[in-house]
Parts: sequence; structure tokens; C-alpha cells
Amino acid sequence: MAHHTSVSRRSFVKSTAALAVAAPTIISARALGSESTPSPSNRITLGFIGIGKQASGHLDFLSGRSDTQVLAVCDVHSGRRERARTHVEEKYKKLERPSDGIAEYKTYQELLDRKDVDAVVIGVPDHWHTAIALNAARAGKDIYCEKPLTLTIHEAKVIIDGVRKYDRVFQTGSQQRSSGPFHLAVNDIRDGKIGKIKEVWVGIGTTSKPCDLPTEPTPDGIDFDQWLGQAPERGYNDVLCRRATNPNDYPFNPGWRDYREYSGGYITDWGAHHFDITQWALGMDHSGPVEILPPSGDAEDGYGAQFIYRGSPVGDEILVTHKHVVYEGEGIDRKTKEKKKISETNGILFIGTEGKIFVNRSMIVSEPDSIVAGQKEGQQVEHRTNWLNCIRSRQKPVCDVEIGARSVTVCHLVNLAYWHNRKLAWDPQTWEFPGDAEANAWRDRPRRAKYDLPQV
Repeated sequence: MAHHTSVSRRSFVKSTAALAVAAPTIISARALGSESTPSPSNRITLGFIGIGKQASGHLDFLSGRSDTQVLAVCDVHSGRRERARTHVEEKYKKLERPSDGIAEYKTYQELLDRKDVDAVVIGVPDHWHTAIALNAARAGKDIYCEKPLTLTIHEAKVIIDGVRKYDRVFQTGSQQRSSGPFHLAVNDIRDGKIGKIKEVWVGIGTTSKPCDLPTEPTPDGIDFDQWLGQAPERGYNDVLCRRATNPNDYPFNPGWRDYREYSGGYITDWGAHHFDITQWALGMDHSGPVEILPPSGDAEDGYGAQFIYRGSPVGDEILVTHKHVVYEGEGIDRKTKEKKKISETNGILFIGTEGKIFVNRSMIVSEPDSIVAGQKEGQQVEHRTNWLNCIRSRQKPVCDVEIGARSVTVCHLVNLAYWHNRKLAWDPQTWEFPGDAEANAWRDRPRRAKYDLPQV
């Protein structure tokens, strides 16, 4: 397909310098670079793979920075590609930033083949994350990949191996690591302010189900077979891949997330946030739980799975329970500053020998109140900015690939407890269910032949 092309950074610098000599009065400092604005040769060049609801926000933010240059966008939906390209070109025109046009691609490998792209932002559905990330790492690109990071446990291990082999800077899009009151909760727990942790209750919603949607005519401009990728072949449905070009015209929560072929439901969606914070608070970022328990007979439908951590620095044996309502009581709303009665189904309650802390995006409360009273959120680096900083320093970002992979593995373990309704023992260091051939077979899924994972 025809696409807009972009000059290399070397050609870009050369042509810009020539213009500066010929007509210095009409080229802005923003275009040429200054002490506060990097020159084009020092900007990180970016490609975007998947331009839906979440990635559109990343595109807007990163295209507005003086230290980045968006060169290309990719999506199986031609309307989204065109909209994303136009958005960036119009933004650069307003910012007086030179641009030879933003390239459009339908297949991500075309974008990865470009030598002038330094890094990619991956905003595709969950079942595509691992293959694209592995190919991006092999192509020498640094990577920002949305959460939940993988579709299976096997993919979680492989994505770590691939990123490490090719020495890439990889940020998982779990932005709670860089925002909200979660730092306060984690620091208080690690400082022992509620004593030894005995239990954790996590509210995140329920699991996914097998896809049962009817087939609809595939709209022009959508390559639905490419959207399906590794997933089983089936007919198009708008719930899976929205025909609307503007992401503002369809729901924020993507419909495909409800279906097991593409996602683990809210267990992986919100679990990649709240189980991630749980791992962080318990000092288990490089490990995980060792036992997984299915819901008991009296558990509320869709809830009640549990898992056990051993060897945490903040508790000897910690029982984590997936619950519907995780906190009831009084809390101070962070936005309105008003005290109110709350019944929270989304968030994390840490229960220690000396008190409790409940935290979600809108509040942090404790029992006794004195534990968090008067605390202020410290200065935090914006999540995508942290990624860019680490591309330059070659350090690991706050939510490195292993952190994202191990957090989503917790989600997968919980889903397996629901789907198979039996107890599981897990070894987070060997990535195996010890001596359990049946469970070990659940670590991965069959893929359509032409969509096998690339070899690491």
C-alpha cells in the first residue's frame, strides 16, 4: 500500500542546517534546537504500532515533546492510521516542527524494518503484545508496551528472554508505578507501619469467557485476519475491532477484553495494575506466589480465588484474596478532599499485624488514621518520560519487562484457578508447576501457524 515516507535523521539534520544558512530568519529555534529544545539529531524517533483508545493518548503526549520525533504509525484499521498521521502532522505544523510526513503502515514489520526508528510504542490488543515486542527487540528498537503484557505464562517468560538477549530498554505501561498514592502505600508497608503483612484483598473485576459473538460483514479498510493474529480464525464483529475511526466514538474498555481468545478479562486488565502493586509492596517483583487456590464453595460468583506468598521481606506467609468488595468505611476523596462513606470494589487492602492500608487511584486510607495522616505524594517522574530518560541512560525503567511479565503471570495463575477449578503449586524461579504435567500444558496456547512467535 502507498504510504508517506520520512527522511532519516541524518538527512533531516543536513537539510535543516542548509535551510538555516539560506534563510535563518524564518526557521524557528524550536525547529533547530536550543539549550532547552534538543536539535533533531538528538530527538528519539518513534513508531506507533496500534492506534486505538489508549495509544492515541500516548501519541498525543509523545508527539508534543521537543525531545521526540514521530516518524510512523501502524494499524490494521486504515481510518485509524490516517487519523493518527493527520493528528501528528497538524501538531507539528502548530509547533513549527519540520516534518516530511508521517509514514503509515498496515503491517508492523514494515515499520520495524525502518532503520531510522529508535523506539516503538505498542498499543495493540493483548494477544499481539509478545510477537510484536520480540520482533521489535530483535530489530534493535526500545519498547513501550501496554499492559497486561502477555496472553500466556509462556509468553511472559519468553518476552523477558528476548528483551534481555537484545539488551533493549522496555517499559510496561503500568502507570500506577508512577502516579497516584501507590508510592505512599508501598513505602508505608515496607517501613513496617502496619506490622507484618498477613493478608491482602484485591478488587479488580472478573475473568474472561470464550468468544461467542456472531459474524458481521467486515468493513472496508480493516484487515481482520491480521487483527486476529495468533487467535483462532473467526468472523468479524464490531465489538472486537471497532469500525469507528475515532477512538472517542467507542467505549474506553475494549470489547475484546471480555473474551478469552484475546485477553484474561478484568483479571489481567485491572490485575496488571493491582496485582502489580501487590508484588511491589511485598518486595516480590522478581518472584511470585507459590500456591494458587480456587474459590471455595461459599465464595461470591466470579471471586474468591487465592494465592500464597512465602519469603516476602514484609511477611512470612501472606494470603492474597481476589474479592468483590475490598474496603468499607470512611475515606477522604483525593480530588474533593471530602470525607465520605465508601464501599470499594476496586483497589487493594493490605492487612498487617498493626493496622491496615487501603489504596486505589482516588484515595489512600488507613486503620489507624495516623498511619497515612498528613502524608503528601512525593514528586514522581511521568511514566513515559521515565522511559525516554532510560533510553538515553540505558538503565531499566520503573516497570521493566520482568516486572510487567511477573505481574501478568500472577494474573494468569489466578485465571487458571478459575478456569480449571483446582489447587496449583507454582515455582516462580523455574516458571513451572512442579511435577504437574497437566498444569504445565496450560502455560501456553496453540497459535495459528503463520502467527507463531519469533525465535528468541
